[in-house]
Amino acid sequence: MDITAQNTFTPAVFVQAGDEFDISISGTFVATVFVQRSKDQSAWADVDSYTAPAEKTGRAGSGWFYRIGIKTGGYTSGTVKADVFA
Repeated sequence: MDITAQNTFTPAVFVQAGDEFDISISGTFVATVFVQRSKDQSAWADVDSYTAPAEKTGRAGSGWFYRIGIKTGGYTSGTVKADVFA
């Protein structure tokens, strides 16, 4: 998904307990990009943040929803290409 504005997030992806997931952040941008997780998709907690492209693999300790995006005030310019793969 292309992100070109603040307060914009990818759709949430559910990752089962013990399963791996991949985070992909690419593009040319000036922004702080957050990976967040939630049990109920209403209260989100920051897991990590990035200011440059990154490719990461993680493992869920229990079932969580994950998403990637830019919070209010965190976007300056460019396009963030962000995806969570479970």
